[in-house]
Amino acid sequence: MKYLVLLGDGMADYPLDALGGKTPLEVASTPNMDEIALKGTLGLIDTVPAGFLPGSDVANLSVLGYDPEIYFTGRGPLEAANMGVQLGPDDVAFRCNLVTLNAGNTVMDDYSAGHITTEDAIPFVHLLNEAIGSEQFIFYPGISYRHLMVWKGGYDVMQTTPPHDIVDQPIMSYFPEGEGSDEIKGLMTRSMAVLKTCRENQERVARGMKPVSSIWLWGQGRAPRMTPITKKFSIRGGIISAVNLLNGIGHYAGLEILSVPGATGYIDTNYVGKAEKALEALQTMDFVFVHVEAPDEMGHEGNLAGKIRAIELFDEKVVGTVLKAFPSLGDARLAVLSDHPTPITLKTHVSDPSPFAVLSNDPAENLRNAAQYSERNAEGTGLVFSPGHLMLEAFINNWRRAIAKEHH
Repeated sequence: MKYLVLLGDGMADYPLDALGGKTPLEVASTPNMDEIALKGTLGLIDTVPAGFLPGSDVANLSVLGYDPEIYFTGRGPLEAANMGVQLGPDDVAFRCNLVTLNAGNTVMDDYSAGHITTEDAIPFVHLLNEAIGSEQFIFYPGISYRHLMVWKGGYDVMQTTPPHDIVDQPIMSYFPEGEGSDEIKGLMTRSMAVLKTCRENQERVARGMKPVSSIWLWGQGRAPRMTPITKKFSIRGGIISAVNLLNGIGHYAGLEILSVPGATGYIDTNYVGKAEKALEALQTMDFVFVHVEAPDEMGHEGNLAGKIRAIELFDEKVVGTVLKAFPSLGDARLAVLSDHPTPITLKTHVSDPSPFAVLSNDPAENLRNAAQYSERNAEGTGLVFSPGHLMLEAFINNWRRAIAKEHH
């Protein structure tokens, strides 16, 4: 049996006046996802338990079958796993964004420093490690604006805020709070002084690019203990993503990290390359998870046209490429879904359930309960996986029985 999961991060949204009361998914041209909904099964997946922030970390743990109430310890350690950073029992890993603040360093202008390239970002991380790093605080370069800081023997129970949640807002209200927060705030403040006059920033400004004004530390946690899904289900699997977080979850899940040239984690990513890599991997693997970040990034930017375009590219180049080859896979199931909504109006994640569609090459496993892939249609089917971490086991073990049980 072959299992393929295609995830458009943050695709789901709210109805918008600018779209005549429709969502970006309802307006976008998505013939391939619509075909899966028409021929397969449409429903909702509730990925964010009550009391949890609706991050991609929590949501994608659920998608991959892990109950966040048991397994979520923080975003940082998940990213550390993909970067090959080994955490000791007393180590705390923080996500470290390179961000752009306003001229007075008081307002969050851009959570990604203008989507800085990895090539441009690495010198900044090395500079910060030399200037404010120590045996206790160590910085590790990641991808684009997404990096890592490890606090040896640090504190992890403090309140931190994702920078993409506070764009255009004063930063002072969102500095870390709690035990150990003074040390973290000190690092962030010291980074501003280091970066203010550095040569790397002077060169960026001269090229018309946004400067790196500061680091932003958040998503802290210690290493989790997780049973690989490959062991649980006796399968061999892989994950395709340009995002360290997703690959870190994949690491703990026992999935092989599959690289694709040109995968960027942005709207310019190599969509077709991801789909083709997934199909190639399924020649020897049982399970492949494909993650596309672009719709989420457009949601964070509040870029309506960009989000619609990202959804259409995902549908045409990822879903379409896979769907064309799907009948040849034989005994197989294909799922397409959003992990959480990232509404254009809010520019951040929310915890509402998201639509999924599953197509099986066994016609008896398809409910054929909708004609279009959308939030509204998914809600109308009455099929809901809540809590969402239950869906993966159903998807792999007994889809027909599960959808009959969950349909209400």
